[in-house]
Amino acid sequence: MTTQTIKELREKTGAGIMTCKRALEEAKGDIDGAVEILKRQGLAKAEKKAHREARQGLVETYIHTGGRIGALVEVNCETDFVAHTDEFKELAHHLAMQVAATAPAFLNRDDFNGKELPDEIDPDEVCLLSQPFIRDPERTVQDIITETIARVGENIKVRRFARFELGTD
Repeated sequence: MTTQTIKELREKTGAGIMTCKRALEEAKGDIDGAVEILKRQGLAKAEKKAHREARQGLVETYIHTGGRIGALVEVNCETDFVAHTDEFKELAHHLAMQVAATAPAFLNRDDFNGKELPDEIDPDEVCLLSQPFIRDPERTVQDIITETIARVGENIKVRRFARFELGTD
């Protein structure tokens, strides 16, 4: 394991240097194995924080080029400090872009409230948190949020969103 390998893993995952070193040691130098270890650790951290109240945050906007489509998204975290970090702001901006691009109808499957969806509609396509992330379709929006929770150390929730398109109801 070299410092270059640690640096490569750090750039790929955003994890700390010592965390990357320990993951690489556990994976016996395999970067892909270390990435999987870090993902599992991130999920565990996110699960521990899921019960925490998230009342701070921000409302982010995205207006698509041409001004015909726009989105608002409210993203909450635990403290005002995290709400003002570049990483949190970037997450909120990406979520607003996701809403503008994909027009989700629900936040998650719990929002169906007994509504029957037509058979041709895939629930994962109409639920924001289940959708493939537009910037990396291999991961879901929830995966991106979970990874951010692991990095910033606070619970993060998407509270609500709205999408506007010129000329539609």
